[in-house]
Amino acid sequence: MADEPLVLGIETSCDETGVGIVRGTTLLADAIASSVDTHARFGGVVPEIASRAHLEAMVPTIERALKEAGVSPRDLDGIAVTAGPGLAGALLVGVSAAKAYAYALGKPLYGVNHLASHICVDQLEHGKLPEPTMALLVSGGHSSLLLAPDITADVRPMGATIDDAAGEAFDKIARVLDLGFPGGPVIDRLAREGDPSAIAFPRGLSGPRDPAYDFSFSGLKTAVARWIEAKRAAGEEVPVRDVAASFQEAVVDVLTRKAVRACKDQGVDHLMIGGGVAANSRLRALAQERCERAGIRLRVPRPKLCTDNGAMVAALGAEMVARNRPASDLELPADSSLPVTDPHVPGHAHSHSHDHVHEVSKENLYS
Repeated sequence: MADEPLVLGIETSCDETGVGIVRGTTLLADAIASSVDTHARFGGVVPEIASRAHLEAMVPTIERALKEAGVSPRDLDGIAVTAGPGLAGALLVGVSAAKAYAYALGKPLYGVNHLASHICVDQLEHGKLPEPTMALLVSGGHSSLLLAPDITADVRPMGATIDDAAGEAFDKIARVLDLGFPGGPVIDRLAREGDPSAIAFPRGLSGPRDPAYDFSFSGLKTAVARWIEAKRAAGEEVPVRDVAASFQEAVVDVLTRKAVRACKDQGVDHLMIGGGVAANSRLRALAQERCERAGIRLRVPRPKLCTDNGAMVAALGAEMVARNRPASDLELPADSSLPVTDPHVPGHAHSHSHDHVHEVSKENLYS
């Protein structure tokens, strides 16, 4: 089974404790413990609460994933973990756990990039990624357009958000409309019953002089909030469904237009969309429509694989093992601002093929 590595992946960059187990490009287990309900009353993620929740959920979630996959920890070919970007304290819990398991089991450790993992997860759904792949990643923390000639070693930023990420904008507009947290799913649901052309909200960075692939949602967010305030000040009822639909349309219009343009400009015939906002039904539909028109193949994983999960980390870890990428060493840091140009954090040159791990764990501490 050397060509089909069995890898366990740990993801703790934000408020989901995700543990996935993958064999090659086959998903065997995807266990998640979410602390989103704990954060909801604060209207956003509280880093300290997230870290404590990860700490409590980590071991039970790993045990659950191993049981679900029907594999023993000794069978693993490696442990992969999100080394960044993300909340520093939350990342630290995952990285520490991954080191402990790798050390105890005498297995290689792979510190991988959260964003590259979001791209790689699509292999679990649609098979090997074409090279190069153009990826549009949209989530609470990121809106990025990335070109990936090699997901394990070469990821290039084409464009990014210069202010709020798309997911943040969804959360903030949901808050203004008193719809609760997180805002994405509820806006998506209400927008289906609204008119997307009811209100002409601005399309950020869409002028001829604007950067071709960068995004900006803070102007849109302000415009929507002001529109709602004006209605309330005039004592009129706010048409929540129309606001949701028009706001959502403004976001996905810009995202899909820029992504398709980047594919055409770079001569890439595949577009992959990932990240939490990729679960948005309107984003999927409009992307499909525009890609078909442009002769581009669209790949979007199922919604559960779009949000943060351990399976995506395991998928990238398995790819690292399959391509013989160097493992990380036990000094692996949690890097809250790990650049997307580093799909993984290799160890120092002096570590000889994991000897430093095996020396300690001849007797296998995990039993």
